Amino acid sequence: MHSTLIVARMDPAAGPDVAALFADFDTTDMPHRMGTRRRQLFAYRGLYFHLQDFAVDNGAEVIEQAKTDPRFVRISEDLKPHIEAYDPATWRSPADAMATRFYDWTAA
Repeated sequence: MHSTLIVARMDPAAGPDVAALFADFDTTDMPHRMGTRRRQLFAYRGLYFHLQDFAVDNGAEVIEQAKTDPRFVRISEDLKPHIEAYDPATWRSPADAMATRFYDWTAA
């Protein structure tokens, strides 16, 4: 399973609104189309973490391909009042907000 972790900034009070937007989005066929197996959202001291697990090994590529779908465009627009790029000067796409995994361990 492949995972991506998007890091951004979010006012902690926006958590319920962001969760509701993703709850609606996840009822569509988009998660299945993207190969999403699990989505988890976390907040910590003004930071937003979006952990997404994929059934395929190319999750980042699938996100890039899906970003032209009207549903993806809509949720991206709906999230803008709540989610701010971690570094607005360098953000161009979701790939610019993805953390780099440097260690992985799985129980046998």
